[in-house]
Amino acid sequence: MKTFTLSTELLIEKPIDEVFSYFSDAHNLVEITPPKMKLVVLTPTPIEMQIGTLIDYRLKLKGIPIRWQSEITEWNPPHKFVDEQRKGPYRAWIHTHIFHEVEQGTIVKDRVEYAVLGGQIVDKLLVRPDLQKIFEYRSKRLQEILR
Repeated sequence: MKTFTLSTELLIEKPIDEVFSYFSDAHNLVEITPPKMKLVVLTPTPIEMQIGTLIDYRLKLKGIPIRWQSEITEWNPPHKFVDEQRKGPYRAWIHTHIFHEVEQGTIVKDRVEYAVLGGQIVDKLLVRPDLQKIFEYRSKRLQEILR
């Protein structure tokens, strides 16, 4: 199975504990996801984040309703956590979130390793452009929310 990687990096001018706390609340994902995706977190509040936590979502991808379930597979506050798709549209999806404290605030690094049906052509034409737009929107919203 061919996998692809998307990596982003963002400086947020807030302390690491505050930034990690924001990312630790799965319901905040709604605020940083493009509205057209109509993301809803189905798992009731509060969600206790730890290894093995399962989180269920409903969203739309290209107008198609999707159910998504992710599992927290690594949990190392306030430096790192990993979520992996257990049910959803991708053949594989591993999203690593890394947080580094620096003088100016916190650097947030995202690394998504994923696989799609149809391989490289489908990724290049359909998936990657959408993922890049989603993460650009996310970066913009994070700068607005966590300023």
